[in-house]
Amino acid sequence: MSTDLNTVPITHPAQKQALVDLLARLEEVDVIESTVEEIVTAQAEVAKNMGW
Repeated sequence: MSTDLNTVPITHPAQKQALVDLLARLEEVDVIESTVEEIVTAQAEVAKNMGW
């Protein structure tokens, strides 16, 4: 996958940085081979400090 981040509508530079970080991490992990348990764990990890 490739994305031109200059075409993604953002309202703050931190959003672009978050997308860059996410894309870099996705390149390190074979998402297709992830188990349901790994996905649930990842979701919990991402959401733990969101305060929602």
